[in-house]
Amino acid sequence: MSPPPPDAGSLPSEPAGETGPDLAEPVVAPHLRAVRRRAALTLETAARIAGMSPAYLSRLETGRRQPSLPTLLALARCYGTTVSELLGEAPADRDAVIRADEPGDPPDRVPARAGGWTYRRAGATGRALQALRVHVPYGSQGDVVRVHPGEEWLHVLSGRLRLRLGDSAHVLAPGDSAHFDSLTPHRLAAADPGGADLLFVHTLLRSPTDTLCLGPGRPTAGDQS
Repeated sequence: MSPPPPDAGSLPSEPAGETGPDLAEPVVAPHLRAVRRRAALTLETAARIAGMSPAYLSRLETGRRQPSLPTLLALARCYGTTVSELLGEAPADRDAVIRADEPGDPPDRVPARAGGWTYRRAGATGRALQALRVHVPYGSQGDVVRVHPGEEWLHVLSGRLRLRLGDSAHVLAPGDSAHFDSLTPHRLAAADPGGADLLFVHTLLRSPTDTLCLGPGRPTAGDQS
């Protein structure tokens, strides 16, 4: 049984780390308000269930603050919907099943390369999760430390992968997996000269159709995965 929500009087005005003014994507705020109204919840009730103050939720809905991923997840659970819908993303116009033996590659499944790595989309666009098949060549990006909101899950298909998580170091063999909070500083590198192949899933605040990875060398580089 879930614990009762905190009293409104004990709620912080804003979650830590979300105090910058005028940061919201203008398209997000109206969706937050529309989904709440569709759920037939008042601002005060929704804020109490999601564990935030009504004043902070109001700032999100009017575009004066940008929600973090944990905030979006809390609101999605409150409204019984997905992060993608809160962000106004249209449902993916494709089958749920993606066949490995389809002839040719749709434009959004043509392999992309960044920083020496090769990425192939393994899931649909417009989702809260992005799934990729990744080839990590030996000696590439092993010194790049990544920190960004969200979660990551990876499964080694072939080769061996060096994974540094905070102060701990691991070598993953084929069949091994890792699942971690991507706010933990992390580094990935192939351990063998033949490189490593991964199945990789991570959360997104946005799912741009023209970008497979926000990594070094990409025009839209920001949060890196």
